[in-house]
Amino acid sequence: MTEIVHVALLADTHGWLDPRIAEVARACDLVVHAGDIGAACILEALGADHARVVAVSGNNDTARHWPAADRAALDGLPETATIDLPGGQLWIVHGHRLPARTRHRRLREQAPDAAAIVLGHSHRRAIEYTPAPWILNPGAAGRSRAYGGPGCFVLHATVDEWVVETHVFDPLPRRRRRPS
Repeated sequence: MTEIVHVALLADTHGWLDPRIAEVARACDLVVHAGDIGAACILEALGADHARVVAVSGNNDTARHWPAADRAALDGLPETATIDLPGGQLWIVHGHRLPARTRHRRLREQAPDAAAIVLGHSHRRAIEYTPAPWILNPGAAGRSRAYGGPGCFVLHATVDEWVVETHVFDPLPRRRRRPS
């Protein structure tokens, strides 16, 4: 029987995780967050069902942007990460350190042996299968600039084939605060 690993790919939660994306992630073996997490509770929620969570820091993953009580969690966030999966390596980076017009080319130059590169930062979904390695940007999984609605990808990885499944949801209405 062929081993298959299901990997939830998300980014740019900025402190709020869409509950429908959390549900998709719960069905996966591994969860990857490509930065701009915004709070430790996001990583805790993603790992709540004992899924392995791999996350990298984004440009907004700084003490200034996180709740004071969560700042210790920032120390454990690397700028990049690599995961070995059946069929190849997945390289994770937020992508904010490179100019937009050359970002994909330069990331491919930095990780030429990866099968795919997962990034965030732009909040815009992108899948580029050529040239190799693949570029996978799942867009925003939170409320902030979730163009086309919040979303994520699920990568189904076997030794012989990788398949990317896209999940996009209508934005949820924001609760209005009542005056006190």
